[in-house]
Amino acid sequence: MTVDLFAGVPVRDYAVAVAWYKQFLGAEPSFLPNDTEAVWELAEHRYLFIEVRPDHAGHAMHTVFVSDFDTRLAGIAERGLEPAVRETYDNGVRKATFHDPDGNEIGLGGAPVAAPE
Repeated sequence: MTVDLFAGVPVRDYAVAVAWYKQFLGAEPSFLPNDTEAVWELAEHRYLFIEVRPDHAGHAMHTVFVSDFDTRLAGIAERGLEPAVRETYDNGVRKATFHDPDGNEIGLGGAPVAAPE
């Protein structure tokens, strides 16, 4: 069974949000369904989309786990964004939390750093 995920992020200003998510994700939107939404395909069948919904903006909380955590963070930093919070949980899992212009929380999660052999 294939499962598609569309994780939505309500925003106030379309142009500002598209610019920020392009900077964060390092890519143009994968497609534009209409003039109030933009969609990025993060991986096969996994999408992040923004939608102009001013009354709901700032309330999204999503974390995307990636296998190349350090490389992704470096790329985001090269594009001028830094996480608001960096955490390492007791089990070693790492998380970097970013806030878009509306205050939505977009996190990147990564596996623990492998211990040297």
